[in-house]
Amino acid sequence: MTLRIGVYVVQCYDDRTNTPTRNPDSMKTTSPLTLREPGEGLRVSVVGDIYTFLATGKETNGRYALWEAVVYPGGGPPLHKHQWEEEGFYVLEGEITFVLGSERLVASQGTFVNMPVGTPHAFKNEGATPAKMLISVAPAGLEQMFLEIGKPLSPGESSVEPPSKEEIDKLLAAAPSYGIEILLP
Repeated sequence: MTLRIGVYVVQCYDDRTNTPTRNPDSMKTTSPLTLREPGEGLRVSVVGDIYTFLATGKETNGRYALWEAVVYPGGGPPLHKHQWEEEGFYVLEGEITFVLGSERLVASQGTFVNMPVGTPHAFKNEGATPAKMLISVAPAGLEQMFLEIGKPLSPGESSVEPPSKEEIDKLLAAAPSYGIEILLP
């Protein structure tokens, strides 16, 4: 059954089998409420940036994950593509330069960019001050890579060292297991 709400169309899925269903009651979630106060959430340093996880797949039944990224000047991943998830970016502070194939997009505060599955992309903070953005992935799972390879941070810790060769190698080794293809020149 397709539910029509205004101009939006919502397809109902069975939570147990992840297949379309005619039963709108199947849209009910068994996920508990997740509430993060400012400064809360798992925090890790990942190759020179800070990620604070606001919602993980464990909390959303694998539907999505959401985190805040503080990207320091010069920070950001190389060109890559995702095999399994869409990735969305919402810039909160500063500017982030996105590379989409041969195109460059400078995104400032309030800009949203969605990367469909399989889209080669990269982002970088080319400014002089840290930038902050929200990153979402759907379905969830990619956040586990960052939790696996990242260095845990204490709640008050807000500065990180530039990425080491060891950190970069760890990321490059883990990426294929999470459906990420790094597209190095």
